[in-house]
Order: sequence, then C-alpha cells, then structure tokens
Amino acid sequence: MSTFEILMPKMGESVEEATITKWFVKEGDTVEEDDPILEIATDKVDSEIPSPVAGTIKEIKFEVDDVVAVGTPVAIVALEGEEGDEEDGNDSKEEASAKKEEPQKTSAESKSTEKSEATGEENQQESDRFYSPLVRSIAKEEGISFKELDTIEGSGREGRVTKEDLLNYLKSGNAGKASTKKKAAEPAKQEKTAEQGAARTIQAPKVTAGEGDEIKEMDRLRKLIADNMVMSKQVSPHVTSMVEADVTNLVLWRNKVKDEFQKKYGEKLTFMPMFGEAVAKALRDFPGVNASVDGHNIILRKNVNVGIAVALPSGNLIVPVVKQADQKNVVGMATEMNRLAAAARDNKLSGDDIQGGTFTITNFGSFKNTIGTPIINQPQVAILATGTIEKKPAVIETPTGDVIAIRHKMFLSLSYDHRVVDGALGGMFLRRVADYLEQADIDREV
Repeated sequence: MSTFEILMPKMGESVEEATITKWFVKEGDTVEEDDPILEIATDKVDSEIPSPVAGTIKEIKFEVDDVVAVGTPVAIVALEGEEGDEEDGNDSKEEASAKKEEPQKTSAESKSTEKSEATGEENQQESDRFYSPLVRSIAKEEGISFKELDTIEGSGREGRVTKEDLLNYLKSGNAGKASTKKKAAEPAKQEKTAEQGAARTIQAPKVTAGEGDEIKEMDRLRKLIADNMVMSKQVSPHVTSMVEADVTNLVLWRNKVKDEFQKKYGEKLTFMPMFGEAVAKALRDFPGVNASVDGHNIILRKNVNVGIAVALPSGNLIVPVVKQADQKNVVGMATEMNRLAAAARDNKLSGDDIQGGTFTITNFGSFKNTIGTPIINQPQVAILATGTIEKKPAVIETPTGDVIAIRHKMFLSLSYDHRVVDGALGGMFLRRVADYLEQADIDREV
C-alpha cells in the first residue's frame, strides 16, 4: 500500500520548530484532502494543519506537547485505492529504517529509553529529558553534552529547554566549562561572549505568594509575549514622542460614508484603515523609520508592511501584518484589516499573515485610553499608539479672528529605537502622520 508522509510545515522564515497542541485524528481514521489533521503552535502563531491527501491514518509519530523540527514527518497516511501485501511489507521495512535514522525521539520514547553506557565522550550520552532537534543540533555544534544540557533551566512548556534558553546559556559564559576544545580554538570569541552575557544578565526579584493569593501559570502565548517585551526593552533604548491631532474632518467623513461603504464593499469602516493609510504614506516619506538594526548596520526596508495589534478573546495580543500597505487605498486597507482581525480571533492566521512586518500600530483608543507608551515590536524600530478620539474645545483661526469651537482630537504617541531614530526623525515622522490625518478630504469618494 502506498503511503504519504505529512511533514511539519515551515510557519515562517525564522521558525525552525513547532509544538503539537492537538490531534484531530487517531490511527485508523479515514481523512479527506484538506481535513484538519493536527494543531501546532510556534512562537509566532497557532495553526491547524490540513491533510494534503485522502487516505487512512496509518501512524502518528508524535504526541501532544512534543516539539518537532520543521520538515520532520509527523504522521503517515495510507493512500486510498492501492493495496498489496508485498508493498505493505516493503513500506514497513522502509518505515522501520526511517525510524532508526530519525534524529529525535518523542518525549514518550525519550522517557522510556535507558541511558546509554558511558563511552568516554559526554556528547554520546543520552538524557531522560526531552530536547528538540534544533536544541540538540546547537548543543552538538557548541560541544554541549546532554549532562550539561540537563543543568539548564528551561522556559518552555513543562520546563523544556528552548533555543533561546540555550543561546542565553551560551552567552552567559557558563558553557565554556564543557567546551574546552572549542574555547581553546577561539579564546577571544568566548571571552567576549562571556563578558557580553554577564553584562546583560538581570536577576529578577524573588517573589513569594501570600496566604489567599492565587497562582496562575501564564499560557504559552503570554509567556512568549512576556519574553519578547523584556527582550525589546533590553535591545532598544526606547524614546516616546507625542502629538495631538485634530481629526475633525476624518470623523465627519467617516460618519458620512460608513453606511454607504459597508453597503458597497461589504466591509465595516473603522478608523484603523485611515490610520494605516496615513502611516504607510509617512513611512514612504521617512524611510529611516521603516527599518531594522543588525549590529551596526541599518536595514532600510523596501516594502512597507504595517502590523496591526489585535486583542484576542484570551486577553493576549497578536500582530498580523498588512503587506504592501503603501499600495492600498482605504478600501484595500479596510478589507485586509478586517480579514486579519477575524482570522486572529478565530485562530485562523497563517504563518505568512504574521511575518514580515516593518512597523506596528496599536490602538489604545479602542479601550478609551488617551495616551500610551508602547513597546517596540522587534526587529522593527518604531511603533505608533493611537488614542481615543474626544470632543474638545479648541481655538480656531479664521479670517475674522480666533474663535473657540468643538473639535474631534486624539493623541498619537510614537515609541522609537534611539539607536537609529533620533528625536528629529521621530518627531518629523509623527508630525507627518498627524498632518495626513488632519488633512483628510471631507468630500472624498468611496
């Protein structure tokens, strides 16, 4: 019987592994093409993986919570309409051979595998603890034994050691104790790494729970958000500038056309598409804000891809990306933003939907907040927070003198990476965004 291997897909350019969070099938189940097979989670997005073929689930290779490298077979499907004892026997032999050559074991297999006897080389010893293929690969390259891996405190699910944990361990300089050969070859590099690691190590205060306190473990996404926020503050020196924008014309135009817009395009018109349009124009005017930092190099991004922070029902946040935002009008922005927001809330975002952002907008105004100081979404160099729109008395200049009138106003706050975005650039960019919003044409056609 012919078989088909379902591989762990690559869910983004920087994603090397994923955690299996749910199986929708079991061995022996029949599936059709595009039926959901399993759900996986990465540090970017959660996704359901469909079957690319129709057939019967012959073997499930991993369990829930196993971390699997991209490209590794996770299940085998017996294809329909092709049977034969001889072929089936050959397949079994091939599968047995493939299993023997697999670079990793599932957590269940790892727990049941006895430690190998000492061979004189620590790297040849196995461990009862589960390590992903990526972690094993890095450890092997750096000369880290399983015995030393077992001493590293993991931040992953059930205390697993992640790639970041291992890289931080290497930066700390502690890895030098088990990497004598490599350190002898590269003493200067190891010494520099140890110094950098020591300088960046920050000890969190010890916290104890009191009587009556409730201890609630962070879910997977909240752990990732927490780690990324701390990392961003450590990497980028944050500066925040603010302006108040008079968006009266924008508000009047939206109120005038929103019903017609929904009837004509089938899309709800919020203020976010207008904010996104203004930001995309300003990023073209000031490319230094549409950038990333690589060491002492500044990468000016060719594409203007605007990320929009979306609040999930769980209370967490995710940032889907509007690609080529500078090439979209309000209709295009509204359509794409509504699609991404709906997909995010239904856990239907693809890996591509959250990749490649060059700038981010977060809307504090949706929670009736006026001003905020957002944290930069790495590896970007700036993020814009939009506050709530309020009616305020304002002084208006007229040909016959100044008058006080009721205007619609909002605060815009821009946090930027002061390594590459100075106050002048950040201030000019923010002012340009406000100018585009203030100059909205009240007679604009939809």
